[in-house]
Amino acid sequence: MNDTAYTEKAMTMTQKILATKAGLKAVEAGQLIEAKLDLVLGNDVTAPPAIGEFEKLSCTRVFDPEKVALVPDHFTPNKDIKTAEQTLKMRQFARAQNVAHYFEVGQMGIEHALLPEQGLVTAGDCIIGADSHTCTYGAVGAFATGVGSTDLACAMATGTTWFKVPSAIRVELSGTPRGWVSGKDVVLHLIGRIGVDGARYKSLEFSGAGVGALHMDERFTIANMAIEAGAKNGMFPVDEHTRTYLAYVGAKEPVVYAADPGAFYDDIVRIDLGAVPLTVSLPHLPSNTRAIEEVEGMPIDQVVIGSCTNGRISDLRVAAQILKGRKVAKGLRCIIFPATQRIYLEALREGLIETFIEAGAVVSTPTCGPCLGGHMGILAKGERAVSTTNRNFVGRMGHTQSEVILAGPAVAAASAVAGKLASPEKVSDAVPDRAWLYRM
Repeated sequence: MNDTAYTEKAMTMTQKILATKAGLKAVEAGQLIEAKLDLVLGNDVTAPPAIGEFEKLSCTRVFDPEKVALVPDHFTPNKDIKTAEQTLKMRQFARAQNVAHYFEVGQMGIEHALLPEQGLVTAGDCIIGADSHTCTYGAVGAFATGVGSTDLACAMATGTTWFKVPSAIRVELSGTPRGWVSGKDVVLHLIGRIGVDGARYKSLEFSGAGVGALHMDERFTIANMAIEAGAKNGMFPVDEHTRTYLAYVGAKEPVVYAADPGAFYDDIVRIDLGAVPLTVSLPHLPSNTRAIEEVEGMPIDQVVIGSCTNGRISDLRVAAQILKGRKVAKGLRCIIFPATQRIYLEALREGLIETFIEAGAVVSTPTCGPCLGGHMGILAKGERAVSTTNRNFVGRMGHTQSEVILAGPAVAAASAVAGKLASPEKVSDAVPDRAWLYRM
């Protein structure tokens, strides 16, 4: 592990990475910089227009085929002719450019679970992706943020992009999550407190003794939803959990940054993890949060467990522990989609897929489909879903008169059994074992 040298100007983690990538000794909030990139990412929705812009620039080669990742995940396997043509354009570009990290159907997964799993992101990296949830990679101590397709095109050509250096909010965590409470409950609780614009164009930087109580899958979930508070990025410090994970996935040597003691934060939010309840977000904003006890019993039509937020193996283990020996309520649809092929295979080996199917759920190939109302689970007018995804805006998962309730996998699985919004304690007497659920 390499530690960066202390600089005279006190900076946050994000500011330190950006200063290094810009070749500067220090940066400050609001400063415009041009930074070198370690990885640029596109998917089957955002990469095709970026490729079109890349060609308009008369560029012939990407800056580094080892530092470009293209993942077909939003509408794959392709749902219609238009999406097939979009994916074809990306596939042909990847072949022509010799892109090292193109993941074809069969090897692919949901991008923000796939890239960490493949060891393509690490601490100290500067990463952009033409997808708003690129901020997920802050879980491993990288600066990662979403951009538009035009920015992606320029980045593929030059290996650089510009940033306005964000100011920061420090989120101090203490305690340990209790019962079925997970990282999803923590981030929904945070967004409920500060609002969907509470961290607008700021860095959410997590700290405190409570960080060590959160496993890596939970950190990925929390960083993933930083954008739902308006944040430019979310970032966790590098600790033994991070080091173990990065070694496990074979990531390149990390560069570890730590915030300076005198770094300035616009605000400090303190959260006792032991006091965070099982939390859901009612329609139509992630900030419309309630403790599960306040809203139990709401009728639902569908449950979705998966996505770049909660489709990792630990999420599936949680769902399986509650669904084991039980049945999905009559008249309710339960759709489960592992986030990557590797996770799917691990779930198969552990018997989780069998548990899901015996319970009456359907198991999907890895895809973003239901989350963005693309395919594999669209809601009709008047229907309501409980979903482990990240957004519940009007029309997000289907008809503009449908509704989405955001929840963690425990509440989602319990609701599938109850046939209504429910707490896991009401349907299962299982005691969650965090060490078992989050083992690698």
